[in-house]
Amino acid sequence: MAAIAIYSLKGGVGKTSMTVNLAWCAASLCARRTLLWDLDPQAASTWLLGGPAAGDQAQAIFSRDIAVDRLVRRTDIPQLSMIGADESLRGLDLLFHELDKKKRLGKLVEGLDGYDRVLLDCPPGLTETTEQVLRAVDLIVVPVVPSALSTRALEVVDGHVRGRVPIMPVHVMVDRRRRLHAEAVAAHPDWPVIPMASVVEAMGEHRAPIGAFAPKSAAAQSYAALWRAIEHRLAAGQ
Repeated sequence: MAAIAIYSLKGGVGKTSMTVNLAWCAASLCARRTLLWDLDPQAASTWLLGGPAAGDQAQAIFSRDIAVDRLVRRTDIPQLSMIGADESLRGLDLLFHELDKKKRLGKLVEGLDGYDRVLLDCPPGLTETTEQVLRAVDLIVVPVVPSALSTRALEVVDGHVRGRVPIMPVHVMVDRRRRLHAEAVAAHPDWPVIPMASVVEAMGEHRAPIGAFAPKSAAAQSYAALWRAIEHRLAAGQ
C-alpha cells in the first residue's frame, strides 16, 4: 500500500478536483483498491463523491472514539471507497496538539492494509495536520498555478519538508495562451500539466470525476497521465 497526499499551502488551486480525479484514475484505470480520505473540513471531496455535506464524527477517528472502518464507505465507483470529512475536523489541529501523538495519522494509515492506494485530500496551510501528513505518506503531490504566489507557496513547502518526503509539483489551471503560463511550463518541462478546462468546473454539476462523464476530454487525459507519473514515482521509490 502507498499513501499519497494532495496538498498545497494555498487554497483555490484545484486540490480537491485533483484528489477526486486521481482517486478515480487509480480505481478505474489501474484497478487499484483505492481509499480517498478527506481531511479538509470543507468536505468538498466528500460532497463530490456523493457523501453527506456535514456531520460530527470524522475527528473521532483520531481520538480513537470510533474505529476507522466504521466511517469507511463505498462510493458508486468500483474499487473506490472513502472516509468522508465533516465540520468536526475544524478542531483537528487542536486535537493533534493535545494528543501529542506525532504519528497518529501514520499509524491509522498503516492499518489500512485492505487498500493498494490511499489518497489524502489535505487542508491548506502549515498546521499540526500537515505535520501528521508528512509522517504518514510516501509522496506529496502539490498543485501549482503558474503564478508568482503559487510558486512561492511551493518553495515554502519545499523548505518546510526538507526532503523528508518526495514532492511532486504539478502545474494546474494552465492556459498556454497566456505568456506567463507558457513561460512557467517551459521552465519546468518535467512537471505534469493539468489544463484550464470548463469540464473541471462541471464536476460540481455531475458530482463525479471527469473520467466518469467526459473520459475523452483533455482534462481527463491529463489526470490519467498524471496518475501514471505518480505510479512511476512510487515504483521507483522516489
